[in-house]
Amino acid sequence: MNKIFPQGDGNGNAAAGTKALPGGEGVQTCVTLMNRTGFLCHDRRSCVPASRVCDGIRTCAQGEDEDEAMCRDVPQSLPSFLVARCGDPSSWIYSDQKCDGINNCGDCSDELSPVTACPPCGPGWWRCPSIVFKYCDCIPRVLCRDHTQHCSDWSDEYSCPGP
Repeated sequence: MNKIFPQGDGNGNAAAGTKALPGGEGVQTCVTLMNRTGFLCHDRRSCVPASRVCDGIRTCAQGEDEDEAMCRDVPQSLPSFLVARCGDPSSWIYSDQKCDGINNCGDCSDELSPVTACPPCGPGWWRCPSIVFKYCDCIPRVLCRDHTQHCSDWSDEYSCPGP
């Protein structure tokens, strides 16, 4: 089960950071502990990461994350807050996969401008022109100084201070 930010105020009110969507029939967004978009379960406590909705596994206690109407024609049937478009408009990812350091779209549009405005590499990452298809402009620092080129400029072997 997912951990989430502390929920409510003790009076049964919804989690901080949640909001009802217009016409969403009670479908609500929430923010996971990893500061990612999530799906708020009916218990109003459990926040399921977007990418775990319609994955065939009932994560919410009542199974609403696998609701047949919502999962019937993915991505069209999903609430819009769960979907992010790639540079190729016919391609999509779950919204919690944007700006996660991984090339989920295949063209890095989920990690780079102009499609996505992601923050700069975090402390566990090294900015460089990556030669590894899995990454875009940042590689995990654990790949630095491992005697294998991951950056086209070799900065991961010569400049990066390592993990």
